[in-house]
Amino acid sequence: MGQLRKTLLGTQLLLCLALPLTEPAAAASFDGEWSVHITSSNASCGDGATASFGISNGRVASSGGMMTASGRVAASGSISVMLASGIKHAKGFGHLSGTSGSGTWHGAMCQGTWTAQRI
Repeated sequence: MGQLRKTLLGTQLLLCLALPLTEPAAAASFDGEWSVHITSSNASCGDGATASFGISNGRVASSGGMMTASGRVAASGSISVMLASGIKHAKGFGHLSGTSGSGTWHGAMCQGTWTAQRI
């Protein structure tokens, strides 16, 4: 029983290590520039912002401006992003499909939704 458990654990570990190596190539279908409109459900958090972000090999990165972004896009289109603007930080989650996407975000005191379009 101990040897079987070690074999299964070793197999799972190898699969987990191999997944990040194959994921970016499949997620490359989302590569390009994206315009993202961010809105808040609380008026005191601002009335929205629009920013451009780039995706390359499944990795999200800022395209300049006052907001920085980093994150990953899975081959399925699931996306997770960390946003920062000065001392403000937020996490975003959602889904991309073709040339558009949407999701939610939350920070320390604010939350809301986002929509994206490939540009």
